[in-house]
Formats: sequence, structure tokens, C-alpha cells
Amino acid sequence: MTTNVDKTNGGPSNGANKASGPADANPVAKDAVTVVDPRLLVRQEGFKGYLTEFGRKMRSGDLGVVPVIVGIAIIWAVFQAKDGAFLSPKNLSDLSILLGGTGMISVGIVFVLLLGEIDLSVGSVSGLAAATLAVLNVNHGVPEGIAVIAALASGALLGAVHGFFFAKIGVPAFVVTLAGLLAWNGLMLQVLGTTGTISIADDSFVRDLTAHYFSQLIAAYGAATVATAGFFLAQFLDSRRRKAVGVPSRPLSEILVRTGVLAVIVFAAAWRLNQYKGLPLALVIFVAVLVILDFVVRRTSYGRKVIALGGSVEAARRAGINVVAIRISVYSLAGLMAACGGIMIASRIGSASQQAGTGNLLMEAIAAAVIGGTSLFGGRGSVWSALLGMLVIGSISSGMNLLGVANSVQYMITGGVLLAAVVIDSVSRRTQRSAGRG
Repeated sequence: MTTNVDKTNGGPSNGANKASGPADANPVAKDAVTVVDPRLLVRQEGFKGYLTEFGRKMRSGDLGVVPVIVGIAIIWAVFQAKDGAFLSPKNLSDLSILLGGTGMISVGIVFVLLLGEIDLSVGSVSGLAAATLAVLNVNHGVPEGIAVIAALASGALLGAVHGFFFAKIGVPAFVVTLAGLLAWNGLMLQVLGTTGTISIADDSFVRDLTAHYFSQLIAAYGAATVATAGFFLAQFLDSRRRKAVGVPSRPLSEILVRTGVLAVIVFAAAWRLNQYKGLPLALVIFVAVLVILDFVVRRTSYGRKVIALGGSVEAARRAGINVVAIRISVYSLAGLMAACGGIMIASRIGSASQQAGTGNLLMEAIAAAVIGGTSLFGGRGSVWSALLGMLVIGSISSGMNLLGVANSVQYMITGGVLLAAVVIDSVSRRTQRSAGRG
């Protein structure tokens, strides 16, 4: 026999308690939700509710990607005012192709940061993958498709090695990946041999990854239409799911406004790209990867396990999550994405060389993830951080190159932007903890 508990006096209830009927249930449930988290109901208050929510986010430092988007808009406005060529079709097209290489590597970094860890080896892994591709295809005549698969597999394998030593043996990730940075850079030099540089044929499939454009007008506008429709559908279905389980959701008016803003951005980009050579294949590949991995993070049990592990390792372990397996898989994914980035970079410059994966590539990949909004402390972030962060870094680099600013100044400014992003992340985390939400 089931015993009901009287919510008023804490004692057992009898049949009389049920006389209140279901009419009293809804107000109690509604009050409970309001007491637990008033933010859940703020959208039901209309425009005033949005102002309340925005004020709360301002006080807590929880503005999400808004500061990044505002920063990009300011950067673009300043450089366009200084040099009218910044928003030219050619410059924007070049910027979109630049996203593919370092951006791919940064996506892998996002997953590692979600764990609350770091990977210093991705630059060397990307260089070794490019060298593997070039040596197999050019020097040994291996078909391009097989050479590409081998390069990607090598990146995933090296990442798994890092994950094994970190997750299974217990070596700190910083030390393991630092060792990988040195070791794989040396192996890359060994693979390339005395020639140092191996050129990739201009008519090859690999070169087409960054050299091919969809010149038909319908291609860019079609992609913009698909992006807009996909965004609306995802938002609408998410709202329906939340409403079905009784959780406050975004009203249709808000979804339409968000979709409208996105439509303006993507169709403006399509119009501008069509004024040059059209839609770059490299941009299509990069965005497609982001969409797939965003689904993995937000809609699969694997993604939830990664985020849970970044929030608290002990809590994740008690929840039955295989901590070792998740960590190894994340580092393997980071290696795979580094290999993807290495191939895209080799495609763009037309060769694999001893300088591949060196220089500021590693720092830019990490900086892009952090500047884009992924927390260094784990458990919070999005794969779209890689895109936003690369837009910031790429825009600064492109704008300063147009203005003839020295590389030394570019590095200092990029470093300042990175520091600002980390400070904002740290302050935001501290504020949320003090509010009981961190």
C-alpha cells in the first residue's frame, strides 16, 4: 500500500487529503518551478522579462557568445573604416578559406577543453599528417583517397596514444602532449627527409579542398537557405520538446527574430562571396563538420558524458561514466581534427614542409577556442567557439596585414585579446559560483 505525504505538516495523508483534488496541483507545481529557478519563466513576462534576464546575465557575467559577436562587429567596422578593402569580396573569401585549417584544429581543442584539459601536440600532429599524405601520394604513388585516410588515421592514433598515457597511466595531459609536440615534430622531419618540402599537384583532389569554389549563384544562396531553414527547424523542434515536458521554452516570436537575424547574416555573406568566385568548398566542409560535432555534443549521450566529465570527474565516475574511455576518445578526436586541419593547410599552401604545424599555429588554435567562449576550466563551451574565435583572430590578422602592421604588433594584440577572454571566463565562473550556479 502506497503512503502519501502531506506537504503541509509532513505527516502521512489520508483520504481526506486527496479531497483537495488536482485543482491545487498546478499552482503548487508552478510555484515550485518559480522558487527553484525564476529564470525559467522570465520569457513569459514578455519584453520586460527579456530585460530582466539580460540584466541578470550582465550581473552574473553569463552573456554567452554576445561579447564575441559584438567584438567581431567592432573589429570589422574599425578595419573597414581604416581600409575599405577589408570587407571586399576577395578578402572575405580569403578569410573564409583560412577558417578551414586552424579552425579544424581548434574544434578538436574545444573537446579537450570541455574535459578541462589541454593538448599541446595538435600543431605537430597536423604537420605530421600533412607530411604523411604528401609522402604517400607524391613520393610513393599511393592514391590520394588512401593517402588522406592514412593521414587521418595517423592523427587519430597519435591522439589515442596521448589519451592512453593520460587516462590510463596517469601522466598529466600537459606533459604527455608536450612530449608529443616534440616527438611528432621530429618524426615529421624524419618522414619528409632531406628535401624538406613536398609539393602537392595543382590538379589534385587535395588542392581542390581549398582551391575549388561553387561559382553558381544558387550554390551560395542555396546554402544560406539551408542554414536558415535548418536553424529555424532545430529551434522550433527544441521548443516543442521542452513544451511537451512542461519546461518553459522560447516563444515562436523569439525563434522568428533569431532566424531573421541569422538570415540577414548568411544571405549577406552569400551575396558578398558571389561577387568574387562563389562559395568556397573549404567553408562548406568546415561548417558541415561544425554542424555534425555540435549535434554530437548537444544531442548524444557521448557529448553529455564529455561535458559531465569536465564538470566533475568524481561525479561522472559515480554516475557510471567510463572516464578512461571518454578521455582516450576525446584525445583521439583531437588528433583526428588536427590531421584534418593539417590536410586543409597543406591544400591551401600547396605543399607539406618542415614548417608545417610550427610557428603560432598551436597558439592560434587554442586561442580561437577560448576567445570563442569555451571555458578553460571544463564543462562549458561549444564547437561554434572555434568558428567565432577564428573569425576574431583571422579578422585581426587580415585587417592588420591590409594596414601593413608588423607581425610583432599582431602577436601582442592577439595575446591581449586572449588574455581578456580568459579574464572574462574566470570572472564569470567566480560570479556564477558565488551565485550558487557554478
